[in-house]
Amino acid sequence: MTASNIVLVGFMGTGKSTVGKQLAEQLGWIFQDSDAALEEEHQTSISDLFRIHGESHFRALESKALEHILARKGQVVATGGGAVLAESNRACMLQNGFVVALKASPEIIIQRVSSDTSRPLLQGNLEERVHLLLDQRKYAYDFAHAVIDTTQLTTDEITALIIQQAEI
Repeated sequence: MTASNIVLVGFMGTGKSTVGKQLAEQLGWIFQDSDAALEEEHQTSISDLFRIHGESHFRALESKALEHILARKGQVVATGGGAVLAESNRACMLQNGFVVALKASPEIIIQRVSSDTSRPLLQGNLEERVHLLLDQRKYAYDFAHAVIDTTQLTTDEITALIIQQAEI
């Protein structure tokens, strides 16, 4: 399969944005972050979209943004961690790109997101929330063409694996 886009999915803190930026640079493609696109379009933060409008409204906006982004080609797209929850989003990703699920151990995720107070789903006890959400999303990323555990890999190693698996 030769990819028209590479779509990175996975739980928060698995490296989607970091890997996505480097991968896009290596390929000479455009990097798109669906959360950043939403923030720019609505001139507010993801946290505020959640707080003011609620999660269901945010998910609807996220689906619309993802569909718009994936209509173009030659991009590495980092999705929000929960974008995979909607079947329509999963279908759109599979139809418009090579989907790579990034995963990491709960301990590494907690370490990576512990200083980030802007994540609305992590309010409260961080460790408890991460474990709960990981359990709830245990199978949510199974639809991806490839799965890469980023726990002990460098960004260079991850990007090389993606390029190899996407046959680019």
